Amino acid sequence: MKKLLGILTLCLFSAAASAQAEESQNVWDMAQSNQYGTKAGGMIGRGVVNVATCFVDILVQTVEKTQEGPAFIGTMSGLGSGLGCTALRVTSGATDVLTFWVPDFNGFPISRSYSNCLEGTPYDSSAPAQSSAPDYSAEQARLDQATKDAQAAIAAERAKALADIEAEKARLAAERKAAEEARMAKIIK
Repeated sequence: MKKLLGILTLCLFSAAASAQAEESQNVWDMAQSNQYGTKAGGMIGRGVVNVATCFVDILVQTVEKTQEGPAFIGTMSGLGSGLGCTALRVTSGATDVLTFWVPDFNGFPISRSYSNCLEGTPYDSSAPAQSSAPDYSAEQARLDQATKDAQAAIAAERAKALADIEAEKARLAAERKAAEEARMAKIIK
């Protein structure tokens, strides 16, 4: 247990040191890095910040919604959305802290804004779609050609099988005719 705690402490300090070395970037940008050391330090930093400040969502959203609309309705809607964002922020932060060591996993980022925790994230439904539809035309052409080739091969096999059946029919008819002639020849004698 002591070894595990020592290794975890060493990982935390090395990640914090790499985070300190990257002063030009903030923890949100660092957590999205492709470099393992930068990513790990950024995820720890972002996770700690999100867990430590998750309650701010409730305060900010309650105040903002109260100012925007009728007092009671604004307060209740702000409190509800604040609680939701608090839950998302603490979950995101805990995930970052617990999984900072996983390569090629950058966590589930939550917005830096306490006004809307989904603002500017991939989960924000109000954000415009950033990716265009993939081009499937080359794949479709390849599939069409493969279908044509398969159909041609099936047609060739079918034609060969039909020719074999006709040849077998002809052979059987010839055998039957020869057997019938032989039987007739025995009867006549």
